[in-house]
Amino acid sequence: MTSTETVRVGRRTLDIHRPDKVLFPASGSGREYTKSDLVEYYRAVARIMLPHLRGRPLMLERHPDGIDGPQFMQKNTPDHYPDWVDRVEVPKEGGTVVHTVCEDTATLVYLADQACITLHRWLSRTDRTDRIDKPDRLVFDLDPPDGGDFTSVRQAARLMGELLDELKLPAGLMTTGSRGLHVVVPLTRSHAFDEVRDFATDVASTLVDAHPHDLTIEARKKDRGDRLYLDVQRNAYAQTAVVPFAVRAKPGAPVAVPISWSQLDDPHLDARRWSIADAAEQGRADPWAGLMQRGRSLGPARRLLDSLR
Repeated sequence: MTSTETVRVGRRTLDIHRPDKVLFPASGSGREYTKSDLVEYYRAVARIMLPHLRGRPLMLERHPDGIDGPQFMQKNTPDHYPDWVDRVEVPKEGGTVVHTVCEDTATLVYLADQACITLHRWLSRTDRTDRIDKPDRLVFDLDPPDGGDFTSVRQAARLMGELLDELKLPAGLMTTGSRGLHVVVPLTRSHAFDEVRDFATDVASTLVDAHPHDLTIEARKKDRGDRLYLDVQRNAYAQTAVVPFAVRAKPGAPVAVPISWSQLDDPHLDARRWSIADAAEQGRADPWAGLMQRGRSLGPARRLLDSLR
């Protein structure tokens, strides 16, 4: 097994340690993928992925021995990380946390070398310290019920899209690479997390009231039955959501990929539709072109929502 491989990334030269280390063993879901494959994938998608990363505190999901070995979630940035890797110190209850921030391709490659398979980001940015508690994203997480197929997720996404359109809120869709879909709404940074989550809860409740046999906002699995859970809990301070184009620690190396609303009509669509092998190609289509620059204040949408309830 090769011990190191040197790669040039922009102005930096990085050593990839144990590049032949298998992170994703071969399975019925696909061929094996090594650390070198993970590095090359993140290099390939850096241009389209970095706009979703810059300025955001990260939680890093690391699998030093591959997806079949132990994993841990890393919030604090280790002291041994290079000084050119950006960091941000943010408040938490009883203290602070120094999160890693990925601003460039070299950092993305460095994190892949650390066996960071999945990057999870905050929904707020650090470029204005007075707005770290004011998100510029709102996320609805749609996962099928246990034993349910993806048809229920596609249908719930359509219903959510129709309601958001009625509320005059732009929204994008993304496969999570795991089980379901995320519906992402761009916001202006004018509302605190609590207000955003309250709004998201009321949107979800409106859909549940209209479709009580199919949808639920019950957090406890035992209370959901076979209904699809509309999860809004990511819309809170210091909570995270998977980054677009991030690889998931699942067999076959699936990837979280932005999609167009018309792709809901694809009967073959599911949460793991794309992987390391083909996610970059889907990214070139840029289904979210310009979307995240169309942030909205929730005031007008709140008034429209209240008129419907």
